[in-house]
Amino acid sequence: MQDLWLLKSGTSSIDQASMLARTLSPEVQSWKAVDGALVYLYATGIAPPVLASPEPAAKWLRLACLQEVQGASAGQAASHRYVVETDVLPGFEDDFNAWYTQEHLPGLAAVPGNVRAARYIDATGSPRYYACYDLVGAETLGSPQWLAVRATPWSSRVRPAFRNTRRTMFCLAGVVG
Repeated sequence: MQDLWLLKSGTSSIDQASMLARTLSPEVQSWKAVDGALVYLYATGIAPPVLASPEPAAKWLRLACLQEVQGASAGQAASHRYVVETDVLPGFEDDFNAWYTQEHLPGLAAVPGNVRAARYIDATGSPRYYACYDLVGAETLGSPQWLAVRATPWSSRVRPAFRNTRRTMFCLAGVVG
């Protein structure tokens, strides 16, 4: 399990995101939202990369890894990353974390087309929780197996406690390293 640094960018094109990623080190992956101008840059390492020409208000977030599960399609190349960001109502965090750890993340990782599933926490910000699913293709998200994992009684009990939630499908914009 490896912690990540995340930079959320409003860069509007894959070319601009890739140029920004090339100014960073160590290895940086850039993922562009399929529906919009949002770009997420991910880096590993003990300190965030230094921006050569930072965007206004650009700030790296440190995401501590809570859980990582190799997917049913481990070893294949991921062209898409589905990210769920959320906060949870006070008093529901224990159930939320148990659900993700015991049922939800392992269940989604086992779906064909899922390369890897991981959960992270931003201890100082909001949204606090991030779930990232590296997928062989966007169609994995709507597969019958994926939808079955989302439709459990435990899922139905936990989801109403989500707040400040964003779900985004990204496509790989570039890898630099």
